[in-house]
Amino acid sequence: MYLIIPSKEREDMKKIAVYCGASTGNSPAFAKAARELGDYLARHKLELVYGGGGVGLMGILANQVLAAGGKVHGVMPQELVERGAAFAKLTDLKIVPNMSIRKQTMLAISDGSIALPGGPGTLEEIIEAFSWARLGDNLNPCVFYNVAGYYDPLKKMFDEMTAKGFLTTADRAKLLFSKSLTEIFTFMASYVPPQIRTYPEVGNM
Repeated sequence: MYLIIPSKEREDMKKIAVYCGASTGNSPAFAKAARELGDYLARHKLELVYGGGGVGLMGILANQVLAAGGKVHGVMPQELVERGAAFAKLTDLKIVPNMSIRKQTMLAISDGSIALPGGPGTLEEIIEAFSWARLGDNLNPCVFYNVAGYYDPLKKMFDEMTAKGFLTTADRAKLLFSKSLTEIFTFMASYVPPQIRTYPEVGNM
């Protein structure tokens, strides 16, 4: 059962969900971006919601927010907690039954979603959040923090979806790829959710 995220006033953002790798990647630019995002969140009194881990970009981001005086909320499945993956310094940790509930919970308690560089899990989480936005099940903005052009191939793929008629131009405009935190948070503050998709032709087939 999917969770419909309640409407929020964009100018009153308080918590930001960030998806990112449990590895640091092989470029110093990725760790640098995670620290910069952590500083930005704490400086603007935005609390971090993330997967709860203490390694890779996840750990760098969480540590930076905490070091800058911010708050960090982790959401982690029971199985990962049992494996010792939880970061001990968190402001609080929500333990949930599985990964699906984790994704729903992170969206429910946050006001926007950002993807730092990461692997398949990071990609799955932000893509699902955007897909739910098109269905009307997620009213939060979704953004790719495009550090060092990491998400350029994916941006091209979304543009191709639009060009080939699988994604509307209006909905494509609801997904941002940017290397600028100023642009990212300006986009998020002024975000209006996509129009909910309807299927009037189905009944006439």
